[in-house]
Amino acid sequence: MKFADYRIAEAIKQSLAELGFKRPTDIQYKAIPSILQGEDVLAIAQTGTGKTAAFAIPTLHLLLQHPKIKEAGEVRCLVMLPTRELAMQIAEVFEKLAVYTSLNIVCLHGGVEQDAQAEQLAEGADVLVVTPGRLFDFIKQRHVKITKTELLILDEADQMLALGFYKDIQDVLKFLPKHHQTLFFSATINPEIKDLAYSLVRNPIRIQISPQEAISKNITHSVAFVEMDDKRAFLERLVKEHPESKLLVFVRTKVRAERVAAAMARVEIATVTLHGGKEQEDRVEAMKSFREGAVKVLIATDVSARGIDIDNVNYVVNYDLPEIPENYIHRIGRTGRGVQKGYAVSFCSLEEKPILQTIESFLQKPIKVMELSKEEYAETIVFSEDQDGSWKQLIKEAEQEAQQPKRKKKKGK
Repeated sequence: MKFADYRIAEAIKQSLAELGFKRPTDIQYKAIPSILQGEDVLAIAQTGTGKTAAFAIPTLHLLLQHPKIKEAGEVRCLVMLPTRELAMQIAEVFEKLAVYTSLNIVCLHGGVEQDAQAEQLAEGADVLVVTPGRLFDFIKQRHVKITKTELLILDEADQMLALGFYKDIQDVLKFLPKHHQTLFFSATINPEIKDLAYSLVRNPIRIQISPQEAISKNITHSVAFVEMDDKRAFLERLVKEHPESKLLVFVRTKVRAERVAAAMARVEIATVTLHGGKEQEDRVEAMKSFREGAVKVLIATDVSARGIDIDNVNYVVNYDLPEIPENYIHRIGRTGRGVQKGYAVSFCSLEEKPILQTIESFLQKPIKVMELSKEEYAETIVFSEDQDGSWKQLIKEAEQEAQQPKRKKKKGK
């Protein structure tokens, strides 16, 4: 079935055609009809399955069927996301699909001044895409009214729980009207997710796209056993051997992100970082420079990059293995999109081997090991040392200097 055959507004079909959307993905095929019928939907789908369009397309159609004059701050459809980057990305999808309609899309998130965002709500919003913190700030200040909201959409619900937004999500119900449609999207399902979902949805249509279906067959997986301190050298070599490729590098913490970026800077490799410790303006600029190819290497944490759609990523590098197995799927889903080939390269230290075993168990198959001889391993370290004046030697010298007793200054000097 083609999108042209769906009973949706012609304005939306025109946008879909211009965006190159011809046939629905599995999640879109299964979710759109139920949403159009006004049913609550509980969908479990991974990154890269097309789930944003799965709820955006029918939502816009439903809003068009019942035009409404809105009061200041009044919201017809509320879309909640865990992070700023995701909110901006989802809002952009809504805007592109609604370009030939009169519907207005408003995006609210933290990290920027509130006044300009409040002005956007002067005429209300057909669709409000928002992060939980900013939503409750605006509700308390009476900039946002959701007492007449028709649709509630929660996307990346599992990540919102991981970030501690359970109570915030529950509190939304206190403001929403008794009768409204709820669309609940999550990448994973567990008892806590089920409890939250069934506290929000009424007799939902449950749709699940298994993780195996979400892993692109175009991705080549490999793992290299590398000492923790040697990972920088292997990343450097990978970048310099593929100068035209885009690399998305995942690390465990924001501190690690900045340290790896500093290590790459010492060997004249330009990178940008994306994590919760950066100002919003810097995060937006980092995404822009990576998307446009001005910088080929983006170093990110899972929380910041979860669900973000970036075109033409050639390599996903697990500089640190993810402690949550599902995050391996989220990470590698950034490459191998459509018909493009992609590569998922993981660096595994000795202490990370139990994590690797957990990931392989989750995938139900082993990840191919890149066999490195002692000579090849040493060559990689030397390769790095030739380029940066031996960062290992610099660290060694600094440690030796720190261990030397400090000389006492002579009086009068």
